[in-house]
Amino acid sequence: MDEICSTLVRPAKQQKGQKPARKRQPRYHVLLWNDEFHTYEYVIAMLKQIFGHPKERGLQLAEEVDREGRAILLTTTLEHAELKRDQVHAFGKDPYIKNCRGSMSASIEPES
Repeated sequence: MDEICSTLVRPAKQQKGQKPARKRQPRYHVLLWNDEFHTYEYVIAMLKQIFGHPKERGLQLAEEVDREGRAILLTTTLEHAELKRDQVHAFGKDPYIKNCRGSMSASIEPES
C-alpha cells in the first residue's frame, strides 16, 4: 500500500530513478548589420576568429549581410549572445579600408 501511495504522489514527469525535466532557456539570434566600411576579408576573418566559422561559411555570411542588410551569425542563450555581440563590437577597424571608423555593428534579438 505504501508503494502505491508514493507512486501516486510523485509528479508524472519525475518517476523513481528519473531526473526532473529541465526548462529550456530562451534563445537569441546574434545579428550582423551591413555597412560600407568593411571588406569581405575583414568579415571572414572576424567570423573565423569570433565564431569559428570556416572561410567558406564566412564568405556565405558576408554575402548575405551585403545582399540582405543583415545576417544571423549564431542562435544561443542570452548571455552567450551578449558576449558574441560584444566581441564583434570590440574586433576593431578594417585594416583594408583607410577611412574605416571601427568595428561592425551587431545586435541580438529573441528567436521567433
